[in-house]
Amino acid sequence: MLSAIRVSVRGRVQGVGFRPFVFGLADKYQLTGTVQNNMDGVKIHLEGEDVSLASFLDDLEKIPPRLSKINEVKVDKTDVCNYTTFSIIASERTGASMLVIPIDSAVCGECLREMKDPNDFRYRYPFINCTQCGPRYTIISELPYDRPFTSMGDFKMCPECQEEYDNPLNRRHHAQPIACPNCGPKVFLFDSSGTELKREDPISGAVNLLENGKIIAVKGIGGYHLCCDAKNEQAVQLLRNRKKRQVRPLAIMAASMDEIKKIAIVGDEEKELLQSPESPIVILRKKSSSGLAFGIAPGMETVGVMLPYTPLHHLLFEDTNVTCIVMTSANPSGLPMIYKENQVFEYLKGIADYYLIHNREILHPVDDSVIQMHNHNQDFLRRSRGYVPDPLPIKKDVTGIIAFGGQQKTTFSIGRNQQIFIGPHIGDLENVETINHFKQELDHLLKWIYIPKQTAVIDAHPGYMVKRLLEEYQFGEVMEIQHHHAHMAACMGENELDGDVYGIILDGTGYGSDGHIWGFEILYGDYARFERQGHLCYTPLPGSEKAIKEPWRNAAGMLISLLGQQGEKYARMLFSDKEAELNVIKMMISKEINTIQAGTCGRLFDAVSAMAGICKTSTYDGEAAIRLGEIAIWDKNVTPYSFKIYEDHNLLTFDFSEMLQEIADDILNKGNLVKISSRFHETIVNALVKGMLELKEKNPNRSNEIVLSGGSLHNQYLRERLTVELNAIGFKVYNHQKVPCNDGGLSYGQLLVAAAKREA
Repeated sequence: MLSAIRVSVRGRVQGVGFRPFVFGLADKYQLTGTVQNNMDGVKIHLEGEDVSLASFLDDLEKIPPRLSKINEVKVDKTDVCNYTTFSIIASERTGASMLVIPIDSAVCGECLREMKDPNDFRYRYPFINCTQCGPRYTIISELPYDRPFTSMGDFKMCPECQEEYDNPLNRRHHAQPIACPNCGPKVFLFDSSGTELKREDPISGAVNLLENGKIIAVKGIGGYHLCCDAKNEQAVQLLRNRKKRQVRPLAIMAASMDEIKKIAIVGDEEKELLQSPESPIVILRKKSSSGLAFGIAPGMETVGVMLPYTPLHHLLFEDTNVTCIVMTSANPSGLPMIYKENQVFEYLKGIADYYLIHNREILHPVDDSVIQMHNHNQDFLRRSRGYVPDPLPIKKDVTGIIAFGGQQKTTFSIGRNQQIFIGPHIGDLENVETINHFKQELDHLLKWIYIPKQTAVIDAHPGYMVKRLLEEYQFGEVMEIQHHHAHMAACMGENELDGDVYGIILDGTGYGSDGHIWGFEILYGDYARFERQGHLCYTPLPGSEKAIKEPWRNAAGMLISLLGQQGEKYARMLFSDKEAELNVIKMMISKEINTIQAGTCGRLFDAVSAMAGICKTSTYDGEAAIRLGEIAIWDKNVTPYSFKIYEDHNLLTFDFSEMLQEIADDILNKGNLVKISSRFHETIVNALVKGMLELKEKNPNRSNEIVLSGGSLHNQYLRERLTVELNAIGFKVYNHQKVPCNDGGLSYGQLLVAAAKREA
């Protein structure tokens, strides 16, 4: 006897070969009916014997396509319509969207094999793809995900591609970016004047130019990269000079895993990440014999590496002795990623020698994701290509909440039902171009994730640019959330914690509820509220923002304010070339002119880095702290410096005056910088552990759960040592694994706080 069921599948089920997969299962179990994409996900009508229907449903959830992610399967009995076949029918484009937008994926092994096969009609075709790989998010204009609503809509399929596209048993069935040399996008090579260089094979021409030390702008999936031979010191330095990026590390792309193993230490987990469909940049420890140009990551022990993730990338490494290529975002400093042809010749004039461009339009630019591994756990420095806009599940309804993030490393987050969609990495909101880019990407996702605009969530800092963005929208209410509470909530949320927890938030900058700058915080609370339990004692930042960009000023301010005349003496010895400026700084501090009070982990790291002569002036965000952290090595024999913890207005206050004095003495006595950095790190760990012990003794009935968040927790020493030591005294410690602990995860935390406050 025939039965019929209606199956609704929600999740990442479009653009991943889900309908052909369903067709194959129906054929396997001799079922009839239909499958259809709609604004709610995938809708299936099935008719057949009960045992066959049960087997279908079992396989549906156990062996779905590799790029799919099923969040919900709903099955209802329905009427038998006596279908004689099973078919894939046209998408339904009505109703409110419940779709999960498909993510961009690295080229798969099957496509690569075909691309390298001289007998295949897609031999050396740089846009080969199938339902299991290729561009998705970056080429979508509207939902549901069908070819006419992508940037491939203008490319009419040839008969061979059309046949594959129409064949339900072919892996390219309804692969929307499907193309071949006869009907798809093409690659062009241009010189610096914008004149096309006629080449039978433009990619081979670009390879020859790389071999000869040239700098090439290459258009990828999500935007343009600037490329050169990563082992050619002259080419790398030329790129740095032209881009005015003197020391910030450059990401590289290596031809293969074997090549990566020649230049860096690769564990099993890093290898898995590098070879994953997401294909992020992975931070690895360099080998001393890497062969890379010194200018790739000057003064750094690590390097950011990725494997080729597009067919075009793979072709850049064929028939050449170039095995590693610089692959750095082409955007000028402070501006959004370049992804349009009318931008590339203007913005990269005088930087790129040549341009390798294709005519598949990028609709949504997206940066490469960046990850490092900590004790078998992922640590996102940037969550973007390959992960965005995949939602994170949540147990409560967050519909209608939109969080705008902060000022730096900005992302936005959108709440729909029990999902939070985190947008792509936007960058620092320092100019009109980046603000417009933020609005453009937010508007696109809001068009796809249709929700009422009920609650806007912003950082409580009165000067952040996100407040201007609110003028473009109409919300029922606006919530301002304290910066470090949002960090704490973000770590709680991704670890699915409920109730009260402690939060140690180590950060660079965050506006505090007392009007000072926070960033070395012990908090206690839940999603809706928090109480401050401890903090770093405040010191002046003479010149405010200038002291952040020039850490020596920050160091001088700390020394003078904490150690008085002795501190001034240290400052004049450590920064002997800054005599006139130090006189001004002393006056600014005493008269409180253009000086703000701050107590942040980031500024403490900056001060020690400047004192040690490691980084007196930062050329990029976090440089001083990163370079100081790079040389720290844990050793059980490392002894911490001196410190004090005292109580002030019922708050634990951390005072590192004695530590700074001891560090200054060590530096002036030509002490070993590795040992100094290691002792400094261990002091921070010991102080926080002691502080938590005091809080535990004072409040024995409180939660023993503690979350670690804030940008300083990218520091491997701090993250690992704090986790070990806090566990040892009875706390259960949670770290970030799904969103960045830096401000890239701030909007996610803001949304969670707003959802809790809305319920309260």
